[in-house]
Amino acid sequence: MKFSADVSSSRRKSRKAHFTATSDVRRKIMSAPLSKELREKHSVRSIPVRKDDEVMIVRGTYKGREGKIVQVYRKKWVIHIDRVTREKVNGASAPIGIHPSKVVVTKLKLEKSRNAILERKVNKYHRGKLA
Repeated sequence: MKFSADVSSSRRKSRKAHFTATSDVRRKIMSAPLSKELREKHSVRSIPVRKDDEVMIVRGTYKGREGKIVQVYRKKWVIHIDRVTREKVNGASAPIGIHPSKVVVTKLKLEKSRNAILERKVNKYHRGKLA
C-alpha cells in the first residue's frame, strides 16, 4: 500500500535510485545496527558506519569475527574489516567486502559530529513519542 505520493513504489525506479545513489545517500543506506549495550546506552537503533568503528559480523561465512573497520567502500556498498582477508594465489592478502547490514557495531568512534548525530536521532525519536 502506498502512503506517500512523492515516492514511487515502482521496483524499476527503486532499483535505479539505489544503484545510482550519490555518496551522501549511500552513506545513509550503509548503516549498521548497534549492539544491545550501545542501543541501551544511546537510545539509537542504527547509525551509518565509519572508518574506526569496531564491529562484529553476524551473518555469512565470517559470522562471529570481530574487528575494526579499515575502509568504507561506498562505491561497492561494502566495508573492509581488519583481519577479515583472504590469501590470493600469489600470497598477498586481499580484504573481503562485508555489507554493513550484516554486522553489528560494538564500539563507536565518538567525536563532535557523531555525538550530534546521536543527539538528533534521540530528539527525533522523543518528538515522535510525545506527539
